[in-house]
Amino acid sequence: MTQHQSTQTMKPATAAKKLGVYLDATPAEFQEGVVSRAELNALQTDPPQWLRDLRRDGPHPRPVVAAKLGVSISGLARGGVTEPLTTEQIEALKQERPEWLERERATQAEVRKETARLKKRDAERAEQDG
Repeated sequence: MTQHQSTQTMKPATAAKKLGVYLDATPAEFQEGVVSRAELNALQTDPPQWLRDLRRDGPHPRPVVAAKLGVSISGLARGGVTEPLTTEQIEALKQERPEWLERERATQAEVRKETARLKKRDAERAEQDG
């Protein structure tokens, strides 16, 4: 008896999230179709020009904007950034260094420091218990 493996597909929004791009900025045919796992892999391995352009210039989705600015997604919201930003807009914010951005970067640095401290503590405990 042979088994037929069904092709795994995902909605365009899911594929855009996995590709790190803003769905509304993708071509209509991408937004209106479904994306198979093989198509997603192909897009990641050999991105077409539209995907390369989007990744380089934006507009970028909030997780990408937050990462490029070194803040959390919540920090973006507290700073009043609710829309996708282009690379140019992100660079302008980095140059301007508004107070909210400096504050959120400091908060993010503290969060990372605390996460590292807890990870180290847990590793030491595991060593002692093992």
